[in-house]
Amino acid sequence: MESAGSLPNCLKSKRVARGWSQAELAERAGISRTAVSAIEKHRLVPSVAAAIALSRVLQCSVEELFGPCDPGSAGGDWAWAPPRPNWRYWEAEVGGRVLWYPVESSGVTSSLPHDNRTDETAVPKDPSPLLRQTLVVACCDPAAGLLSTLYGRMTGYRLIVIPRSSQQSLDLLGRGLVHVAGLHLTSDSEDRNGLAVRTKLGGGYRLLGVAKWQEGLAVARAQNVKSIRSALKSKLRWIGREPGSGARQCMDELLANHAPIRRIARDHRGVADAIRSGWADAGVCLRLTCEESGLTFFGLREERFELTYAQSSENDPRVQALLRVVRSAEYRGLLSSLPGYDSSVAGDVQCVN
Repeated sequence: MESAGSLPNCLKSKRVARGWSQAELAERAGISRTAVSAIEKHRLVPSVAAAIALSRVLQCSVEELFGPCDPGSAGGDWAWAPPRPNWRYWEAEVGGRVLWYPVESSGVTSSLPHDNRTDETAVPKDPSPLLRQTLVVACCDPAAGLLSTLYGRMTGYRLIVIPRSSQQSLDLLGRGLVHVAGLHLTSDSEDRNGLAVRTKLGGGYRLLGVAKWQEGLAVARAQNVKSIRSALKSKLRWIGREPGSGARQCMDELLANHAPIRRIARDHRGVADAIRSGWADAGVCLRLTCEESGLTFFGLREERFELTYAQSSENDPRVQALLRVVRSAEYRGLLSSLPGYDSSVAGDVQCVN
């Protein structure tokens, strides 16, 4: 190798996209870390042997690696765009891709330390050392913060929860934007969650049981409602959920001939908060969020909440760590202590083919 000035290369962006440090890339390619650093900074022209070795381990051509790069690329992709520049974000490797996740203030893990902030051009900075130690789960479980806390303490990895409905979570999993999706569409059939996975994503997935929980009607105490029947006969202001959520499915069955509901909450806590604050009188949510908000609860059905992930990722250490935590006595005990939660199914795994 020889010193030189301005040979263009995409070495850093391709290294970052794989979540590798300079030392890791150097070891894989059989060159020194200082050489990798000098090449990335355009202070060194690699030998033919070094260029071939680097392109081989990065699985691209020499011409692609040592050619003009997209100036806007920082070695990864936004899972979805941040609301504005200068935004906090987390990083994770999912399916070999580096993804950036804007921190969402309504999420149960929004208080977890962020990895960085974008600059005014909304371009992320250097990669986080937690890149490959982060598991990303999309779900609407209001107790997911408990799982995240135990996951971090028991495994040394990090679990980020993205708050989404069941169908939205499956969509993110299908697009390769999260590792795991949570869903609770089961009512009369225990396989309805599996059916939803097969219908949307096809076969080759696993369903990990977490809990059975109670979903039902939440009503403001001031309404003095004594039964579900009296609630349906009363002139209540209803708060709904978006299509594709388990709560919306349950509400549609309850209010089959009701006029369309205009007020929509994002999650179970949003339903309870809307009723508690006086924006609505009634809605469908979990018993947990209902009781936490001091509302009257009428049970409608017991649902099975499960986490699904691709069979191809079941040997990922982060996924294996998730199974250990869900099956642990500590997690099952804490989950069972929550109102409306039954952890008897926690840790059960089913194949979706």
